[in-house]
Amino acid sequence: MTRNPAGEASTDSMRILIIEDDREAASYLVKALKEAGHVADHAADGEEGLHAAQTRDYDVLIVDRMLPKRDGLSVIAALREEDNETPALILSALGQVDDRVKGLRAGGDDYLAKPYSFSELLARIEVLGRRRVGKEVETSYRVGDLELDRLSHEVRRAGKPIVLQPREFRLLEYLMKHANQVVTRTMLLENVWDYHFDPQTNVIDVHISRLRSKIERDFGSPILHTVRGAGYIMRADG
Repeated sequence: MTRNPAGEASTDSMRILIIEDDREAASYLVKALKEAGHVADHAADGEEGLHAAQTRDYDVLIVDRMLPKRDGLSVIAALREEDNETPALILSALGQVDDRVKGLRAGGDDYLAKPYSFSELLARIEVLGRRRVGKEVETSYRVGDLELDRLSHEVRRAGKPIVLQPREFRLLEYLMKHANQVVTRTMLLENVWDYHFDPQTNVIDVHISRLRSKIERDFGSPILHTVRGAGYIMRADG
């Protein structure tokens, strides 16, 4: 069992995005969160952070309020307008009551003033993570006659069972979760393979080909489409 810097046993691992322009502070947070058993990514400005939160799946966001290019409150507000409900903890040197109220009204779920104790921050994000799990109600996806059950790990098309390998299941789950949206290769590398770099292999092409064969062979119409120069889209035409 891993232990956090406060010496306490860590809870279930979460994927956390830190949007912070102070690289030293961000580096400390990334290191400390990883020691606590979590996965932590860093974005150095508001625009980069907004893009990351829009294209990757996170359990919790840690957002500095004063950021270059786009301030933290507008990042959170933009996500809420898109119905992205990923819990957000606002970190800020602005700690007056009015500042905290403004942050919460912008869509933040919690507010912590700098300087802060890491043990308190860790406790707060773990509460937010548990709250998110409690809200998770979508346990299955359906696109046309293709169905995926996240709990039983069963996939069916037109009522016929389809057997997938674990990576194929994760790939299909991600594509179906983002049905009718273009999913880029970068999004797949980061969310299905957890790569934050291009491995310069054909790993995506191979898995897409295998998956397409299983979910389209012997069925009447294609459902996984290639968008040339962009990526893939899961869509039931007609």
